[in-house]
Formats: sequence, C-alpha cells, structure tokens
Amino acid sequence: VQLQASGGGLVQTGGSLRLSCTASGGTFSRYNLGWFRQAPGKEREFVAGFGWNGVTTYYAESVKGRFTISGDNAENTVSLQMNGLKPEGTAVYYCAAADRGRPRRPDECDFWGQGTLVTVSS
Repeated sequence: VQLQASGGGLVQTGGSLRLSCTASGGTFSRYNLGWFRQAPGKEREFVAGFGWNGVTTYYAESVKGRFTISGDNAENTVSLQMNGLKPEGTAVYYCAAADRGRPRRPDECDFWGQGTLVTVSS
C-alpha cells in the first residue's frame, strides 16, 4: 500500500491544522494506521493511532485532548486534527500502516508515507 500525507504548514502557537493520509494500492481497512513525528535532531515518535476493528483510537500522552485521529474507509483516508499546537510540535509528520497490531513504535510499521512538515511558531 502507498501512503500520501498532506496538510502540513506554518501555524502560530495555539493554532490548528488537519493532516490527511490517503492510501492507494491496497485494501486500506486491513491495516491499522499511525501518525508519527520527527523533530530536528530527535528520534521519530508516536503521536496517534487508529484501528479499524472497533474503530479504536489511541494517543501519546503529549497530545491527548488536543489531537484527534479519525478514518474514512470509503475515502481510504486517515486524518489527524491538531488543535492547540505548541512549538514543540514542530516536526515532520508521517503516516504509517501496520499489517499486524496497533503500532506505537516506528519498527512496528510496515509502510510509510513521505511526511509533511508542520511548523509551529512561538
């Protein structure tokens, strides 16, 4: 499956952005999806995850209550609504798909999108 992330940009502290991840070339609903981010000089970290089975969502503690992940099986899209953005949220955001399990670590993902840059100004 191929993943295409979009929606990044420049936003002020406290602002909002909506990222989208669109899949092609596979049966989207067989995968669990995750959003990860990587800030300059730091390791890639988990942000939010989405499981089609029972429509499960789960989040990193740092974004709970501010970010919302959702999926649209008909559109082959998983989105990440980000509210209350903080400067430490500046990173390249990646969507990823896992063939098994609900990914929380990069090494649990089988497919990756190309990333979209989010910059939060202070």
